Amino acid sequence: MELIKSETYNNLAKAFAGETMARTRYEFIEYGARKEGYKTLAEIIDTVAYQEFNHARMLYTFLQKAKEGKIDNVDICSGYPFKQKWDLTDNLLFASEDEASEANDIYPKFAQIAEAEGFNEIGLLFKQLAGVEESHRALFMQLHEHLKNGTLYERNCDVVWKCADCGYEAKSHAPWEICPLCKAKKGAVLIDLCTC
Repeated sequence: MELIKSETYNNLAKAFAGETMARTRYEFIEYGARKEGYKTLAEIIDTVAYQEFNHARMLYTFLQKAKEGKIDNVDICSGYPFKQKWDLTDNLLFASEDEASEANDIYPKFAQIAEAEGFNEIGLLFKQLAGVEESHRALFMQLHEHLKNGTLYERNCDVVWKCADCGYEAKSHAPWEICPLCKAKKGAVLIDLCTC
């Protein structure tokens, strides 16, 4: 079977569209975190957005290999989430839900179809993407819970907090409001996601 005539080809296009949209949604969340003064949280989310870009790049590579020359258009019909609003806490929860859908439903199904059509390399890509999306789901849920519960910068045990701007470190239950060394605000503290 030719890739360009397969269901796998359409699934690659759907996944590409989904990953590019996820990246943009996460950039909205990053923007909100920066506006609220959560510099380090924004950088964590920016890292995930960059990973989504790379997922899209890998999917796009397979799409381009499917046909010699220019591919004019790929018509796809698929649902994509538009849950995010301008509330940072809610958006972290929504991002976790979106990642769970990809990890548990969408990509495993796409992998199964790809393997049934004889595209084992693409099937493996979808399986590996599902694993990464599961780690994104867990990260977004953990960040959501910390922000919702007011524990983003507070722990039940001493942890090492580090200023992302200057590298100053201190061990305590909570970081400083203003870095004693460079005077950066608490939002520049590297977030320790331990569960003590």
